Parts: sequence; C-alpha cells; structure tokens
Amino acid sequence: MSTAETPTLADHTTLRLGGPARRYAEAKTVEALVDAVREADDAGEPILLLGGGSNLVVSDDGFAGTVLKVGTTGWTRDGDLVEVAAGENWDGFVEDLVAKGLGGLECLSGIPGSVGATPIQNVGAYGCEVAESLVSVDLYDRATREIRTLSAEELGFGYRTSILKGTDAGVVLTVRFKVTEDGLSAPIRYAELARTLGVEIGDRVPAAEARGAVLGLRRGKGMVLDADDHDTWSAGSFFTNPIIGEARLAKVLAGIVEVVGEDVRVPQYPAPGGTKLSAAWLIERAGFAKGHEGPGGRVSLSTKHTLALTNRGKASTEDLLALAREVRDGVEARFGVSLHPEPLLINCAL
Repeated sequence: MSTAETPTLADHTTLRLGGPARRYAEAKTVEALVDAVREADDAGEPILLLGGGSNLVVSDDGFAGTVLKVGTTGWTRDGDLVEVAAGENWDGFVEDLVAKGLGGLECLSGIPGSVGATPIQNVGAYGCEVAESLVSVDLYDRATREIRTLSAEELGFGYRTSILKGTDAGVVLTVRFKVTEDGLSAPIRYAELARTLGVEIGDRVPAAEARGAVLGLRRGKGMVLDADDHDTWSAGSFFTNPIIGEARLAKVLAGIVEVVGEDVRVPQYPAPGGTKLSAAWLIERAGFAKGHEGPGGRVSLSTKHTLALTNRGKASTEDLLALAREVRDGVEARFGVSLHPEPLLINCAL
C-alpha cells in the first residue's frame, strides 16, 4: 500500500475542491484495503474512502484523518455474471462490457467514478439504475470486522440511495452484475434517448449504439469529464429530483401552477413513494438560468445543465456551498419544494 503526506483533496475530486488530508494512502488489493481500514479503526483514526472523487464535496478545511484510495481493479465473467473490483473505473468497465458484446449497463455510460461507489447511491441515468442489474456486493463490515455478501434485496435500493448511503459502516470490495449476452442494450426507457436513437420506448438496440448516444447526450450537457471544460468541473447533478408524497402532491402542484400558469406543463413521473418532479425544471423556473453565477463568478451553474454546480477555476468549497444554498432556498421560496444534495458533503454542510 502506497502512502503520501498531507495531499490536497482538490487533486482527487472532479470538482477540484477540498483542503488537505492528514494522510493519504492507496490500497491496490482487497487484503490491503481491509487491513488499512482495520488498522485505522484500531487506532481511532477517521477514514475517508476515495474512489473517483466524483461524488464528493470536501470542505476547504479538508479532512482530519486518513484518505484511503480504493485502488483495486479488474473484472471477470462467468456467463452472464460479471464480478468487478470496487476500484475499477466505472465507465472503463462499461466500455469493456460493450466492446465484448455484453449489454445491460450501457445507458450508464460516461458516469465518472469507481464501480464500488455505484451501489451506494444507486447510480442511475437515462432510465436505468444500477439496482436493476446488480446481483450482490462483498463488503467489509467495520462493526463485525468480517467480510459479508449482501444481495441486491438486502441493499435496500431506492431512488439514488441504498442502506450504504450516509454511512461508512460497510466498505464495498467487490460488485456483481448480471448482463445480457446478445449484444443488445437494456430496454430504452428514457424519451430523450429514444428520440436520439430513433426508436420507441421499450425497444432494444445494439449496446454500442446506446452507449454512443448516451455519451453524446452527456457531452452536450457537460457531463463527461474534460479537463479543458469547466462545465465538467462538477460533481454531476448536485440535487436529486424531489419525490412528493401523494398526500402533498395536489397542494404542491397547485402552488407551482400558481407561479408558472395553467398553460405550462409541470414535468412529473411516477416514483416509489410518490411522484418525482424535475429538479432542473424547478431550478430554471425559480429564476436560475444555465450559467447563473455564484460568489465572484468563481462558481456557476453549468452553461449546459442547470443541475450541475461548477468550479470555474479559482473557487473554494464555500463558494460552491453558497451557490447551492442560493439555489435551494430560491426553489423553496418560489415553489415550496425542498431540494437535497446528491453528492456526499465531507466536513461541510448546506
């Protein structure tokens, strides 16, 4: 296991924000990863697990403990079951699947980060979620100090969440997915993607075609990492789409219609536990356009996508949080709808 002293977390997050860590280490095997977590726990040392850094907002003060990079890589296949190391790059893994004629995960192309992070928040995009293909995970249980296998059912998946989100009690080591072997995609469920592909909702297409279309759509929204494009200096979608319970839905929709008018269609979609509204739509209708700037112009909403909060090059984490608060409070004041952050906030809060 390699170590480094007092690294700046801005060098390890896609937002390029975050102060120093007391210590940085990288574990390249499962054994080294488990040993490092055990040693930190025995010493009472705070530990922050780092994958691709694409879902982290780290404070300007940094992290007063050990940042442990999950550096395990590789994947194997047994028929329609693939087993992947937690540190494997997610999009590289999806690209490999598609190149080998294996389908099921292509609509999740272009998402930054590591494989081990995907079940934690049930990563999803373009009508697909990790939960639909995930079979099980191996994780290190820090309470029992044992390696356990949890099935998809045991992970308690929901919209952008699982029992692993918001807790560091389990360290994901390995993830297993079921894939298709006919070279075709999962059924296309997202209207924008179906239009791009020229197919009907529910159709299947060659996995490579679906991946190419998804990557094109994501690039157009600044959602594919590019060091030269500040619109991609983000943590992806900063706010989750709010789900409104049926008991509140009529009142919430009436309040929205009162603001935008009866002739404006309010996007809404069925979701477990209620009806899902579009956070991006609410943000725009609350007066925050693409490119809306925060403090000193150092942060802004992406010029391509209102859900991404971006570092324009010289920002601080506090700049980003100030913009997030402005947007959150503006939507709440205009529509009475609360928005909640999707990334993990480390040593900071809204």
